[in-house]
Formats: sequence, structure tokens, C-alpha cells
Amino acid sequence: MTGTLYRLSAFTHNPKGGNPAGVWVGDALPDAETMRSIAAEVGYSETAFLGPVHNGVRTVRYYSPEAEVSFCGHATIAAGVVLGQLDGAGTYRLSTAVGEVPVAVEQIDSDWRASLVSVVPEHRTAAPTLVEAALASLGWQADELDPTLPPAVAYAGAWHLVLATASKARLDALSYDFASLKALMLEENLTTLQLVWQESSTRFHVRDPFPVGGVVEDPATGAAAAALGGYLRDAGLIEAPAELTLLQGEGMGRPSRLEVTIPALGGIVVSGTAVSLQEPVEYLS
Repeated sequence: MTGTLYRLSAFTHNPKGGNPAGVWVGDALPDAETMRSIAAEVGYSETAFLGPVHNGVRTVRYYSPEAEVSFCGHATIAAGVVLGQLDGAGTYRLSTAVGEVPVAVEQIDSDWRASLVSVVPEHRTAAPTLVEAALASLGWQADELDPTLPPAVAYAGAWHLVLATASKARLDALSYDFASLKALMLEENLTTLQLVWQESSTRFHVRDPFPVGGVVEDPATGAAAAALGGYLRDAGLIEAPAELTLLQGEGMGRPSRLEVTIPALGGIVVSGTAVSLQEPVEYLS
């Protein structure tokens, strides 16, 4: 097994912003334990592992420092930028554990930009017991929620609990019980909580607790952005086609910008830039 490990920050132009991700590109995928070990060594919320091209498609798997993740948006954006830098602009087909995800990559001046198309999204109304338990872990009150965006469990490759607050101050003051929220999310098969405040019809501020990945908070979550876009469309809360801007990571000092394009049907498009954090590292066996 040989490969190269890249470290990038996605959804930013600035290495001090965005969400860091590892991207491992090799002649074959490592075994599961090796991938988890490398992800733990990297220490970011996720690392994407890309195998070689077969019939125009690359297999990709995602690992947090603790476990495999079904799909990761920011690591996909980072992977798209790496592939663009290695092989040029174009559309790269990635075979994820949840289905094929095409990633279109382009260079704009000195920046590389990638746009993923999620698998077809799903959502369901969040059970009152789930909402109550999540609010208890967050220290939020039910009357602090935005009634125009009802709580939902949304999917676009991974499941997320969407909770909308009526006030930015409530979102800014995020502090939660790590152990109890992690236990609830593991029980409910949730990857993150997508906590949102809607500034305008097209602009959202979001925060994403990620205790199941061993991370207090994710500074940019592409999978949750796609899930939110699908929920808004399919619940009739926004008229598609539409374009949204999601601002994340502000409260962590790692500002991120995620652009979400919502077509009338099908997968949700999530776009962003990524920048290198350090020189690549070669892995030889």
C-alpha cells in the first residue's frame, strides 16, 4: 500500500478558517483499522481515503478519529480540490458508502473550487421525545426555537437533527453536555446536529455539534448543508430552484462559507473552496 496524505481546509480561502480535512490518495484503499489509525493520527474531524480509478470512478471512504463516517461533505470538497490540483479541472465520480457523488472542480484565478452533488435527500419530522432530549443536552428551551422551521431529521448521505433557533444570540451561546448528546446521537444514528438561525431567505448561520466523531463542534459541515437544503425544499419551506449561503465556524474562530444550490429535483449541490495547510506526506509499505 502506497499513498499520499494531504491536509487542507475546506470552505475557506484562508488556512485559519474553514474545516480541516485529511485527503489520502493511494494505489489501493488501506484496511479499515489502518484508515481509522491514520485519521486519528491526522486528528481532524474527518479524513477521506481515495482509491485508484476503475471505470472512471474512485472509491472513497471517510473516517473520523473514532470511527467510519458514511459521508463527509467538507472532506469531499477537499478531495475534489486535491484531484483538481493533481489531474486538472473536470468532474470526478466518487463511489461513497451511500452512493455515487460527482464532484465538479474548477480553477478560478488562483483558487480551486469544488461542487459536490449529494445523493437524493430525505427528511422526516423529528419525534418530540428526540427534540426534548436534544434540547435538554443543549440547555435550550422549546420556546427558543423558530416555529417557521420545525425540527426535522434530515439526510443527504448522513442523518442530522435540524433545530432552528429564533435568535442568533441563542446560537452564539452554544454550550452543551458532550456525554449526553453523544449518547443520544449514537442511539438515534445522527452524525451532527444542524443548529441554524435564518438571517434572511437565502442566508443562514449554522453550528454543528459532532460529539460522535470525538469533536465538540464542526466548523463547516457539507453533508449537513446538503441535508438542510433537501429538507427546506421537500418540506415546502423554500421555493426551488434556490441558492443559499451558509455561514459556519464563526463562533469557533474558523469562519466558513458554504454555497448551497437547491434544484427542483434530485441531489443538493454544495460548493466551496479549499486551501492547503501543509506539504503532502508520502506513505510507503
